[in-house]
Amino acid sequence: MKIFRFKLVFILFLLINQVIAEERVQGRRSLVLENEIARLVIDIAGGSIPEFRFNNSKLNPLNWGSRNSGDQPGTMGHFLCCDRWGPPSEAEAKNGMPYHGEATKVVWEVQKNIETTSAGINVRMAAELPLAGLRIDRSVTLASKSAFFLVNEKIINKNKLGRIFNIVQHPTIGPPFLDENCVVDSNGQLGFAQRGLMPRPEQPEFIWPSAITKEGKQISMRQMIDSEDPSVTSFVIDEDFGWAVASNRKRGLLFGYIWKRSDYPWFNHWWKLKDGKPHARGLEFGSTGLHQPFPVLVKKREIFGRQLFEFLDADEDTTKSYGCFLSKIPEDYLGVDKVMIEGNSLVIVEREKDVPLKIRISTEGLISQ
Repeated sequence: MKIFRFKLVFILFLLINQVIAEERVQGRRSLVLENEIARLVIDIAGGSIPEFRFNNSKLNPLNWGSRNSGDQPGTMGHFLCCDRWGPPSEAEAKNGMPYHGEATKVVWEVQKNIETTSAGINVRMAAELPLAGLRIDRSVTLASKSAFFLVNEKIINKNKLGRIFNIVQHPTIGPPFLDENCVVDSNGQLGFAQRGLMPRPEQPEFIWPSAITKEGKQISMRQMIDSEDPSVTSFVIDEDFGWAVASNRKRGLLFGYIWKRSDYPWFNHWWKLKDGKPHARGLEFGSTGLHQPFPVLVKKREIFGRQLFEFLDADEDTTKSYGCFLSKIPEDYLGVDKVMIEGNSLVIVEREKDVPLKIRISTEGLISQ
């Protein structure tokens, strides 16, 4: 009898800590991870992350893209570019390879229901990319008591031959979080605009947050006012961890990412106006900084001493990760000087103040030095 009771209690424990994986969010098949502080939504048809916000606020920085009802794969919020960043070659396009690869064009498989573990609230999903011959195994963990989540993605080459590939995370922020008051900071360094021609597409060079327009004017890219030139720019990361943070002091919110340079050595930035107002900003980070088909990448090989692609042998795999976070900020917040990992916390240090505000966000051990 005692054994039966123990088994019954154990089964109830599993049922309590493992919830139904799938919900409908705005009419779409979704996974919802939620703690007392924050809510994270993952779209199943395409694998995008269209929502990450505080529970007590409707303000969602990732409010961008086509989030129409239905089960067709779509691109929205934070989406994944894999096996490439940018266009296919003419021959690849004729064979059906889409822009930015297939990750947002397929329905992802939920491998394991959402469950609460000692590490946080976790779900696992996977995608097969048929033309690329790659498989992506993804694990997403929302910290149990903070506005922080960690994503681990294993890329597996299912081909019988080795191949080159790229993987670029493409988070895109949109209104109302994105407006004229929204500021972007990063520790990107030497960079260039994606309009140069071979053999020196990296000319002219500049250092974040500076950029040079088509007319040769130097601008700051921290704040988007009335121009989207240069449209796409790329910067190398020199520190062990790269980071990019968008903050809007008028709306009292900060949103950002942190990642290992060894996983993603490039920070890529994209912005777009609509009706003269900020419409989209891509805080992209990845394995390449050149937005061109593979034949161009192979010919160029590297820029600023950084490779422009990676290689996976047959049946080989590689795993990459990143963290994402939210924080509330005061109305006099000036932006971010640096993001550090101290123990089980992220420390976000304000810029341009004698006594800068230091925001601490618990990672609950999900990410470490």
